[in-house]
Amino acid sequence: MTLLDVSIVSVALPSMQDALGTTASGVQWVVSGYALTFGLVLVPAGRLGDAFGRRRIFLVALVVFVLSSAAAGAAPSVLMLVVARLVQGVAAGFLAPQNSALIQQLFRGPERGKAFGLFGATVGVSTAIGPVVGGLLIGLFGEDLGWRAIFFVNVPIGVVAFVLATRLLPKGRPSGTSTDIDVVGVLLLGVGATLVLLPLVQAESGGIARLWWLFVLGAAALAAFAWWERRVVARDREPVFDVRLLTQTRGYASGVAVGTVYFIGFSGIWLVFALFFQTGLGWTPLESGLAVVPFAIGAAVSAAVAGRLVTRFGRLLTVIGLSVVSTGLAATAVVVWLVPTDILGWVVVPTLLLAGLGGGFVISPNITLTLREVPVRMAGAAGGGLQTMQRFGAALGSAVLPGLFYVVLSSSGQQYPVAAGVALGTAVLGAVAALVIAVLDWRKDRPGGARDVEDAAAEEHAHAHHVH
Repeated sequence: MTLLDVSIVSVALPSMQDALGTTASGVQWVVSGYALTFGLVLVPAGRLGDAFGRRRIFLVALVVFVLSSAAAGAAPSVLMLVVARLVQGVAAGFLAPQNSALIQQLFRGPERGKAFGLFGATVGVSTAIGPVVGGLLIGLFGEDLGWRAIFFVNVPIGVVAFVLATRLLPKGRPSGTSTDIDVVGVLLLGVGATLVLLPLVQAESGGIARLWWLFVLGAAALAAFAWWERRVVARDREPVFDVRLLTQTRGYASGVAVGTVYFIGFSGIWLVFALFFQTGLGWTPLESGLAVVPFAIGAAVSAAVAGRLVTRFGRLLTVIGLSVVSTGLAATAVVVWLVPTDILGWVVVPTLLLAGLGGGFVISPNITLTLREVPVRMAGAAGGGLQTMQRFGAALGSAVLPGLFYVVLSSSGQQYPVAAGVALGTAVLGAVAALVIAVLDWRKDRPGGARDVEDAAAEEHAHAHHVH
């Protein structure tokens, strides 16, 4: 539900604008406000789950998510809708790290890889089919009520999820976890994340050009956060996020880097497709959503398989996946640029299917490999850190790729295929950059690589004493 709500709303923005009598910039906060609060709370939410029990945090957040979804669907004004979406984003941000942490807690070895495979399939499919579901609901209920149904649909799903969670999720919290909360760290991280994310989520209304100085302040706040967290650890207290995970936990830093860079292209391409298909070709929201279903199908199939293969092939699996994604997206960019628009919908099917097959070998294996050496008691904060950086990547991609699309569109004399082709080609560069990082990490893991020659006992000793 949480990731579906990122993409499902985009197709309904014109309907919301007309129904509520507001401006495009006003209704844009329905998307950007959710993205902002979602990314803002991920790390603190993971830490709270570690400290007070993931089941408890999950259930409370799920209730808030369902109630705020209902409030959004019933909102009489754009102000109430935006407020409901801000609360919904907070709830989603509290739910997300509990998911990965619970998988880390409940599964071991190959079973953990399979669980993350199903999780990755869900991530890929929910992101890709959001526009389809949104288009279907608008088609079924009409322009006036369809956008409300987009929010109301979360209510029955959330009720079922709550019943299942109360019966299946384990009670209690991981042993050896402190309940101390680093309030200063939470505040510094919150300020830094807000300052960095705000220009990105407001990019469509010129946020980057107007608010670029917030990046500088945000970087300073995040640097202060890192300094403070080291100080907290030095005093033998529990940090919000132990920054030494990035330097002393095998594969964590490279996994975070792969996820961040990959999400720049992965998240940005859906907005480019929507702009190209709907504005450029005049397709309906449903037709636009259906056009990208091949990616979702490919990602779902390969992600489920990847869960069974990741323990055997390790980082090589993401290297293969990123290679296939890069090839599929590059082929899609060429097709969009050169193929006549009257047959384009059919020609992009195999290229998007190929990209999706590769994508399924990226997200869930990367989560498994990034968190495999993280102690279970720290899984929430570590997973929140990974997802926070993925949110940063997604926000950056959602700002840069559509912005580039409009720049090329203007300079090319409204040549929509050219603009879409250039934007998709830029997304390929992001996938290639992630591929380079993955290859470097894979080389360390190979026999004779940098990690292979480390003394295992010394590594375990250092981890026990420096990351706790």
